[in-house]
Amino acid sequence: MEEKKPLLAVLAIQLVYAGYFLVTKLAFDVGMNTFVFVFYRQAAATLFLLPIAISLERKTSPPLPLSLSIKIFMLSLIGITMSLDIVGVGLKYTSASLGAATSNTLPVITFFLAVVLGMEKLKIRTGPGLMKVCGVTLCIGGVVTIAFYRGPFLKLLLHHHLIHNHLQQIQPHLPPANTWIKGVFLMLLANLCWAFWLVLQGRVLKSYPSKLLLTTLQCFFSTIQSFIVAITVTRDPSDWQLGWNIRLLSVAYCGIVVTGFTFYLQTWVVEKKGPVYLSMTTPWIMVFTIIISAFVLGEIITLGSVIGAILLVGGLYFVLWGKAKEEEREKGECKQIGDVEKACGVSKGETTTTTTSTN
Repeated sequence: MEEKKPLLAVLAIQLVYAGYFLVTKLAFDVGMNTFVFVFYRQAAATLFLLPIAISLERKTSPPLPLSLSIKIFMLSLIGITMSLDIVGVGLKYTSASLGAATSNTLPVITFFLAVVLGMEKLKIRTGPGLMKVCGVTLCIGGVVTIAFYRGPFLKLLLHHHLIHNHLQQIQPHLPPANTWIKGVFLMLLANLCWAFWLVLQGRVLKSYPSKLLLTTLQCFFSTIQSFIVAITVTRDPSDWQLGWNIRLLSVAYCGIVVTGFTFYLQTWVVEKKGPVYLSMTTPWIMVFTIIISAFVLGEIITLGSVIGAILLVGGLYFVLWGKAKEEEREKGECKQIGDVEKACGVSKGETTTTTTSTN
C-alpha cells in the first residue's frame, strides 16, 4: 500500500484540477476578472494554510536565510503567479476542455527541462527509454486529437446534467480563430512556467524540507505578487466584489482545495517520485474533465475527445511503465555492484589473513 500512495495522490491532484478548470471557466463566463480571481484564490489559500503550517512545522522548520527567501519568491513568481495569471486569460479566450487538453503538454515540457538540467536520464537505446518516448508521443497525439478533431457527437449524457440554464447560455460556440490561437499560445506559455516550478521545486526542497511551510510561503508571496498585478490592471470596484454565487465558490474551491491542499500534495509527490512522475499523470485531467462536464454541465462528448483521452491514458501508462522498468534496472545494477564490492572485500580480507599467517 505504501508504494501506491504516490499514484493515489496524483490521481487526487488531477481530479481536483479537473474541477478547477470547470468552476474557473464558469466564474469567468459570469464576468469575474481573471487577475482579481488569482489574487483572491491565493489570499484564501494563504489564510487557510498559515495557521496549519505554524502549528505543525514551526518548531521543526529549518532557518530561512535571505538568499533562500529570494529563491522562493522567484519560484512563486514564475511557477504560481505568472502561470495562474496567464492560464486565467487563456481560459477566458478558449474553453475548459481546451485548458485541460493543453495541460497535457506539461509532461513534454517538464521532461525536456528535467533532461536539460540533469534531473532525468533518457537512454533512447534501452527499452525503458523507448517506452518513455512512445508515451510522450502518445500524449502529444492525444492533445492534437482533442484540440483539432471533434468527429460525431455522443449525446448519451446530454440530458443528464445539473446546470442546464448556464449551459444554454455559453455552449457551444467557438471564438474567432485569432482569439483561439492566442488562448492556445497562452496556455502553452503557462505550462512552460509551471514546468519550471515543478523542476525547480525539487531543488528548493533540498534546502528547505518543510513542505507545508514552503507551500505557505509560496502562497503568501504569490498573494502579494498577484495583488500588485490585479490592482495595476483593474481598479473598478465592481471587479473586486464577491457574493454568494459562483465567484465565491470558485475562489473558495481554488484557494483552499486547489492551491492549499493540492500544492502541498504536489510538493510531497515531487519529493517522493520527482517532477516528471507528477507531470506525466496530467492526461487524467482531460479524462476527469470530460466525465464531470458531461454529468454536471451537460457538455456534448465528441468522438475526438474519447479517442484523445484513450491516447493520453495510453501515453501515461507507457511512461510510468518505462520509469518503473528503469528504476528496477538501476536497482539491479546497484545490487550487482554491491555484491561485487562485498565479494572483493571478502577476498581482500582472506588474502590479508593468508599473508599474515605466512609471515
